Amino acid sequence: MAKLLAFDVYGTLIDTHGVVAELEQRLAEPAQAVEFSRRWRDKQLEYSFRRGLMGDYVDFARCTREALEYIDRALQTRLSEADKDHLMGRYGSLPAFPEAQAALARLAEVGISCVAFSNGSQEAVTRLLSGASLRDRFEDIVSVDEVKRFKPDPAVYFHLRQRLEAAPSEIWLISSNAFDVIGARHAGLRAAWVRRSPEAPFDPWGIEPDLTVADLEDLADRLI
Repeated sequence: MAKLLAFDVYGTLIDTHGVVAELEQRLAEPAQAVEFSRRWRDKQLEYSFRRGLMGDYVDFARCTREALEYIDRALQTRLSEADKDHLMGRYGSLPAFPEAQAALARLAEVGISCVAFSNGSQEAVTRLLSGASLRDRFEDIVSVDEVKRFKPDPAVYFHLRQRLEAAPSEIWLISSNAFDVIGARHAGLRAAWVRRSPEAPFDPWGIEPDLTVADLEDLADRLI
C-alpha cells in the first residue's frame, strides 16, 4: 500500500473548469464559456512550458493572467478589465471535485500521508485548498515556486523528494495531467494518472503510469 502521496492541485483536486458559470455571465455569447475555459487552461500550461524552456520563471498566476488576456483576444470576447480581474479572483477560489473530500478522508483513516504539490505558489494553493475545505487533509504544500521551475522539469520532482526526505520509489504522484505523470515517472517516482475523461488518451512516450484511475474515489479504492 502506498504511504506517501503527492497530489497535483489544478485539475486533480480542484476543477479548473469551475469558472465556466462565471464566464457564462460575462461573455456576450455564453455558449463560448466552455471553449473559453478549455483554451484558457491549455494556454496557461503552454505559457508555463514556454517560460520553463526560456528560463524565464514567473509566478503561475501571471501565466494564468497572460493566458486569459490571450484567449480574450483570440476569441474576440472583449472582456473588460473588471471582468478579467473578477475571473482571476474566481480562479483563486475554484471548487474541489465532488469526490475529493471523501476520498482524502478515507486515505487519512488508514494512515496514508498526503501533501499538495503544485505549479501554484504556496500562498495561492493554501488559499485555494482552504476555500475548498481541503487544506486540513494535507500535511504540507510543496510549490515549484521554491525552485523557480515548472513541472515537468526534473528539478521540481527532485525538490519534492528533498522536502519529503524520501526515496523516489516511496513517493506516488497523483495527477490528472499526463505531462506531470510522465515527468514524475521520468524522475523515478511512482505515479497514478487520474483519467477524468474516459476518452482521454495517454501520451505515447513509452512511459506509463503505475496506476490509472477514474477519479479520487477510485484511487482510494485501489490504494487502500
